[in-house]
Amino acid sequence: LKTLRTLICCSVFLCYPLRPDSCLRAHRLTVLKVAMYVFMVLMILTTVFGNLLVIISISHFKQLQSPTHMIVQSLAACDCLLGSLVMPYSMVRSVEGCWYLGDVVCKVHSSLDMTFSISSILHLSLIAIDRYWAICDPLRYKMRVTNNTVTVFITFTWLFSFVYSFSVVFTGVNNVGLEELILQISCFGGCVLFFNKEWGLICALFVFLIPGTIMSSLYMSIFNVVKKHAKVLSEKVSVAPTVGGNCQTSSQRERKAAKTLAIVMGVFYLCWLPFFTATAIDPFLNFVTPVDVFDALVWFGYFNSTCNPLIYGFFYPRFQKAFKILISTYICGISESHTLTFE
Repeated sequence: LKTLRTLICCSVFLCYPLRPDSCLRAHRLTVLKVAMYVFMVLMILTTVFGNLLVIISISHFKQLQSPTHMIVQSLAACDCLLGSLVMPYSMVRSVEGCWYLGDVVCKVHSSLDMTFSISSILHLSLIAIDRYWAICDPLRYKMRVTNNTVTVFITFTWLFSFVYSFSVVFTGVNNVGLEELILQISCFGGCVLFFNKEWGLICALFVFLIPGTIMSSLYMSIFNVVKKHAKVLSEKVSVAPTVGGNCQTSSQRERKAAKTLAIVMGVFYLCWLPFFTATAIDPFLNFVTPVDVFDALVWFGYFNSTCNPLIYGFFYPRFQKAFKILISTYICGISESHTLTFE
C-alpha cells in the first residue's frame, strides 16, 4: 500500500504518468501558477492586439504609408506572429514544465521562436538605418529609401531569419559535442534548445551584438545631430524673438525624438542583453543556469515585442491619433474623422 501511494504521488509530478521516461512537471503552488498564467496571457494579448493595431493603422491611413512605416508594419507583423504562434505554447511549457506536442512540433516551435525573434531584432536595425539616413542625410534620403528598396531589405530580413533558424534547429549543428549531455538529461515531454560553445557565440554575435552595435552607433550619431539642431534653434530664439515660437516647437520635437530613441534602445538592451549573455556564457559553465531562470530570460526577450507597439502608441503623435480614431470608431462605436491631420 505504501509503495502504491508512492507511485501515485510520483505520477502526479510527471508530464506523462504512464511513461517511465517522462519528464518531471514543474512543482509550483497553485497561486503561483495562476499568477504566471494571468501575467503571461495579458502579455500575449498586449503583444498580439497592440501590434495588430499598428498594422491596421498603417494599412488604414494613407498618411502613415511610407517606406519607414513599411518597416514598422513588417516589425509589427513579426511581433504579432510571435505573440500568436509562439508565446502561447511557450507559456504552457514555462508554467507546467512539460511539452505535450511531440518532438517535431517542438522543433518547429523552436525554429519559429528563433525566426520571429531574430527578424524582430533585424527590423529594429533597419529602422535605425532608415532614421539615420532621414536625419543625417536628408537630401539623399528620398533617392536612397524607396518602397522597392525597403521591400528588398524586408524580404531579405525575413528570409535570413527563416533559413538561419530552421537550418540550425533541424540540422542539429547547435548540439554537436553535446550528445552525451543531451542523452543524460533528455526525457519524454521536454522541449529544450541547447547551444554548444561555438553556436552560442555565433548566435549572440550575429543576432544581437552586431545589430545592437549598429543600432547604438547610428542612434548616437542621430542624437548628436539632434543636439546640434536644438542648439542652433535655441540660438535663433535668442537672436530673433519673433520666430521664437516656431523654433521652440521644433526644439521640443528634436528633444522628444532624442528621448524616444533612448527609450527604444534602453528597452531593446533591457529585454535581450540578459538572454544573449546567458546563451553565450552558459555552454562554457556546463549549463549551470537553472531552467526557470533561462525561461525568465526568454520571456524578457518576448517582452521587447510587447513593448514595441506601446512605444509607438505613447511616443509617436501620429500613431497616438491613429490608435484613438480606430479604437473610438470600431471598438467604442463613436464616430470619428477617418483622416489624420498633423501640425
